[in-house]
Amino acid sequence: MEQTRLVPWVLCLCLSLRVCCLQTYDLNDKGGLGRVFDGIGGLSGGGATSRLLVNYAEPYRNQILDFLFKPNFGASLHILKVEIGGDAQTTDGTEPSHMHYENDENYFRGYEWWLMKEAKRRNPNITLIGLPWAFPAWVGHGKNWPYDFPDITATYVVNWILGAKQYHDLDINYIGIWNERNYDINYIKLLRFTLDKSGLDGVRIIASDNLWEPIASSLLLDPELSSMVDVIGAHYPGTTTVANALKTHKKLWSSEDYSTFNDEVGGGCWARILNRNYVNGNMTATISWNLVASYYEELPFGREGLMTAKEPWSGNYVVASPIWITAHTTQFTQPGWSYLQTVGHLEGGGSYVALTDGKGNLTVIIETMTHDHSICIRPPLPPFNVTSQNATFQLNGSFASITKLQVWRSQFNFKTKKPSFFVDLGPLKLVDGAFTLSLGVDEVYTLSTITTAKKGVYPDPPPSAGFPKAYKDNFNIRNPPFSEAPHFADQTGVFEYYINLTDPGPHTFTLRQVVTSRPVTWAADADQTISVIGDYKWRNLTVMCDVFMESVDTGGVFIAARVNKGGESVRSANGVFFWVFADGTYKVTNDLAGQTVLAEGLSGTRAYGWNTLTLTVNGQLASGQLNGFPLWKNAVVLNPQSGWAAIGTKSFELAQFDNFAVVVD
Repeated sequence: MEQTRLVPWVLCLCLSLRVCCLQTYDLNDKGGLGRVFDGIGGLSGGGATSRLLVNYAEPYRNQILDFLFKPNFGASLHILKVEIGGDAQTTDGTEPSHMHYENDENYFRGYEWWLMKEAKRRNPNITLIGLPWAFPAWVGHGKNWPYDFPDITATYVVNWILGAKQYHDLDINYIGIWNERNYDINYIKLLRFTLDKSGLDGVRIIASDNLWEPIASSLLLDPELSSMVDVIGAHYPGTTTVANALKTHKKLWSSEDYSTFNDEVGGGCWARILNRNYVNGNMTATISWNLVASYYEELPFGREGLMTAKEPWSGNYVVASPIWITAHTTQFTQPGWSYLQTVGHLEGGGSYVALTDGKGNLTVIIETMTHDHSICIRPPLPPFNVTSQNATFQLNGSFASITKLQVWRSQFNFKTKKPSFFVDLGPLKLVDGAFTLSLGVDEVYTLSTITTAKKGVYPDPPPSAGFPKAYKDNFNIRNPPFSEAPHFADQTGVFEYYINLTDPGPHTFTLRQVVTSRPVTWAADADQTISVIGDYKWRNLTVMCDVFMESVDTGGVFIAARVNKGGESVRSANGVFFWVFADGTYKVTNDLAGQTVLAEGLSGTRAYGWNTLTLTVNGQLASGQLNGFPLWKNAVVLNPQSGWAAIGTKSFELAQFDNFAVVVD
């Protein structure tokens, strides 16, 4: 590093009375080391948060994956946690189960298998975690609770782990248990037994993957249970833990955290909790919900990933600040390193951690995020102050002989609105094992003996663009790479590619809704199934689709425009819904629930016959055609003003869709 660059921030210069008094911080391993570091990760699922990623064309999809997983390039994540799909709405959509029904197994549904393989291809040492947020209805035997029949639930989860290995050569390292009540202890024990019986004794259990209590108290009271649980995971712990969790001597993880809009304040949130989860709470892993914001932004918690990739039709993606904040830790450490015991808070606000591989390498990460620039969406953040400060760090113990550290810096620069992230400042020479930094507010530094870090770069992706105004899909793919059609975001139910081998013809290849009973879930699935697509800003448009009902007398399907809600709020979605039913009637409603009727009458539609529905919405008027002939017209639609297009069914029932098309005026 050039001497001219050292002057303003390395040398302990008495530039003013305010900065003359320096605080010295000891970095030492003489008294032993702290807890073992387990890594930084991202979470795909909970739910459907990577939905649009799979539809990106190359080279953009590979570039996104490199920014997430490629070592010494971008976020360089150590951990990938995925949802074990349960056919249910789990935040932003549904993910398909490997067992829709008790006698059904398919380990090629969804995209999580693909994502895990892509992560593993880039980083063979990545830790893989699975967690079920929901379960198919048959697991609960008619109840909205998965643990009344723990043997069934355990077998269901273990089958997913076995399928990962058999069909994708993926070794799952940890399995989480999200819901927990006192009597779920039996499930934990049965899961451990089932894992061991299936030759999966190397798979570790995270329990609960939700809250510190009551699991911590249960582990202290039950030695047998304690022997079966490897990690206590907490969601959004606010960087703190509880006394009983510490007493268990278990690994403590923030197994779901962040969940914050990925602007600069979101990056500040991530910078603060990555350090302070250990400084304040002894947590040795932090996992971001979510991995990549690859879902329609108007769904709940839009853009709350480490980066954003929500436009596969344009190829545009955005490498947001949390990617480079992650790199400050992940590119200079690895799971298996240990924290030093000498970590803590800075005198002028902020925090520092230090880690070592025990072989002479040392990494120090410092953050000075201010309160208002590091607020996470949850939990509330108590007030605190951070000021500019000089800080001297003295290396002792086995680190005393280190003479040089690589320095990387991020500056958020909220005042100038010109941030700089993950900048290589070159090597810093230590004097008598010490270095001094002039720390501004809202900065992150990494100082390390590791020399392999790199800020990966690709050519700029294509510019952002709206969803195509003329779009169609006939679903004619004999061997689709993924079970879902491009850009369709299932909100209740699961819509999968289907090949009707018993009825070859123009509708051999279709999209089929396959969930026939309400899943076991914590979220409010609608009574109807629905999959949305397109641009939330769409106002005047025509939607067309061939539909096929499979439920005699009781069946019903719809196409829709201006659908204004999804995710956890899908039950209250409004729009223009054009329904036809197997009893020979039709209905036009202003809501998914079907309570606000705009028009209704006879249609002559029946199950097991194809019909073409056409819905046109222009301004405040809507009209519909059945098989090319007007069925209703001039229905008055005052609200909503815009929204997605959609397809769906009256209830959890089998139905097929083909030749979907949208034209926007």
